[in-house]
Amino acid sequence: MYIKHVREVKEEEVNYEGSINAKIQWLITKDVGANHFAMRRFIIKKDGKIPKHQHDWEHEIYMLSGRGVVGIDEEEVEVDKDMFIYIPPNKPHWFRNPYNEDCIFLCLIPYK
Repeated sequence: MYIKHVREVKEEEVNYEGSINAKIQWLITKDVGANHFAMRRFIIKKDGKIPKHQHDWEHEIYMLSGRGVVGIDEEEVEVDKDMFIYIPPNKPHWFRNPYNEDCIFLCLIPYK
């Protein structure tokens, strides 16, 4: 069993080129025995963004608080607390926060 509080996990800068005011916390990883999925927490501050990118793996996202805009392919959708998002593999996607409050969400990804 592995139990921690989010305050105990270091916030790191999102490392995609062009990311602005975006942090990531790696909550559950292989380091604690999770061999199939990683759970990450993202915080995108006002006027922050994670630019368009894509991966060979899917994303499952759950909005914890705030509002933001998620883009998939060429479509953008406003999202807020308690909404959830599925992004299929190899789909271009991005996130931005034009709002005053932090956009905070969980993102689960499989290990390949």
